Amino acid sequence: MGVVKLSSIPTAPLTVVGLVGGFLLANRTGNRPLGGVVMAAANAAALPAWTSRGPATATGLSALYWGAMGASHPLAKKIGVWPSVATVAAVSAGAAWAASDRRS
Repeated sequence: MGVVKLSSIPTAPLTVVGLVGGFLLANRTGNRPLGGVVMAAANAAALPAWTSRGPATATGLSALYWGAMGASHPLAKKIGVWPSVATVAAVSAGAAWAASDRRS
């Protein structure tokens, strides 16, 4: 079995793990920075694949990913916490799939 290149890992699931897992851990432990660590780890794992598509793709998807986390807070006041987390995770994952994971 060979070594898996990080640039070949599907990144859409990583964004979901980062956003949902980060929120869940922060919520359960009461430690928001710990949730940020999960998000940062997922972003770091996705970065090689995103960078292989170009710096603009890497920058744009990272900005969307972190912006989604920020957008989830006001959205939660309108639609609820879990629907908000699910929505921003789906948007981030969809963008990651379209810009990085999709094969032509």
